[in-house]
Amino acid sequence: MTLSPTESRVLSKLDISGLLDFISDLVRIPSVGGNETAAQEWVAEWMEGAGFEVDKWALDLPALRTHPAYSAEINREEGLGVVGTIGQAVGGRTLILNGHVDVVPTGDPSSWTTPPWEGRVDGGRVYGRGALDMKGGLASALFAAKAIRDAGVKLTGQLQLHSVIGEEDGGVGTLAAILRGYRGDGAVIMEPTGLAICPAQAGALNFRVTIRGRAAHGCVREEGVSALEKYHLVHQELLALEKRRNHNCRDPLFRDYRIPFPVSVGKIEGGDWASSVPDRVQVEGRYGLSPDEGMNEAQVAFQEALDRIGRIDPWLRDHPPELVWWGGRFEPARIPVDDPIIAEIQGALKSIGTGEACLRGVTFGSDMRLLVQEASIPTVLFGPGDIRMAHAADESVPVDDLEKTAKTLALTALRFCGYQE
Repeated sequence: MTLSPTESRVLSKLDISGLLDFISDLVRIPSVGGNETAAQEWVAEWMEGAGFEVDKWALDLPALRTHPAYSAEINREEGLGVVGTIGQAVGGRTLILNGHVDVVPTGDPSSWTTPPWEGRVDGGRVYGRGALDMKGGLASALFAAKAIRDAGVKLTGQLQLHSVIGEEDGGVGTLAAILRGYRGDGAVIMEPTGLAICPAQAGALNFRVTIRGRAAHGCVREEGVSALEKYHLVHQELLALEKRRNHNCRDPLFRDYRIPFPVSVGKIEGGDWASSVPDRVQVEGRYGLSPDEGMNEAQVAFQEALDRIGRIDPWLRDHPPELVWWGGRFEPARIPVDDPIIAEIQGALKSIGTGEACLRGVTFGSDMRLLVQEASIPTVLFGPGDIRMAHAADESVPVDDLEKTAKTLALTALRFCGYQE
């Protein structure tokens, strides 16, 4: 699609140098989940300086905790919502660009070759915790909106920039924005998708399973029942469950994944003395859900797998594993591949010369399910960088991807919202 004179003018106003400075500065504000306020204050101040209409409010966390869609792994004492807008919500469509400022912990700092909070630009990449997931994507959206404003373009619809908290552990920030009344005709969440357009996301649940044994002195271990050995049976059944759930996945959006909906145990603890037979083992993990699967249906399948073990092991029959669902609840989500927001992003990508856009699903959870399920807003994931580098040491995002994302979002906003020539 050929660029109009207005679109060309907007792209000429895109400040890539300023965008990189913005990401670096934002990375330098450590905003590990639960400590996001300083970053949100900084983003709000930048929005005001860029000429956006800004709404900044303290989240009513007690009220949010009562909402059926609320979930969290962090007990926050405070939270700040920030939404910037340009244009008016009359005469055209409203587009939401949603990005989160919260990040996961850095892990062992010695595993980083560049300090995690330095925000360094080097070799065509921006390095630092959150540079990829997802301060870079948020920055691309903000500078796309700034280019529209700097070009003097008057939108006939409205563009909303949602800077949210708590995405990594349940989505409290996006839920708060929805409940405050921020709705739209379409939404883009700038998660790292490698510039693929993602109209479907898997879901995820956190599980905790406790296995009981019988303690005994290690010198007569055969007189006890090792909870660790019994957990081995549980783990084998969880792997079998994973295989069954992924064996016949024919969804074309997930065909590139060998295990699109994994069952992953991430934490194991048990026993209390080296020379004792452990009488308790507890594991915590992540349970992947298909976009077309209900939460209750998935939970029943998991419980049935645990029940199956009791039919083959007498001890586990009499002492069944104890299952608890806890923490973040990431429901799956999907929108039709012919939704208008997808067509606009596809057209924008072609206009900047990237060719045909790739459509695929993602196996990670995000705030997409809140916008789709709670607010009925057609939503896609689209953003810079590779998700494989998220949550890792030396997290980084390519500068080229940031520029392409900003250009694509600027054109998408112009065409989706409409503008006066």
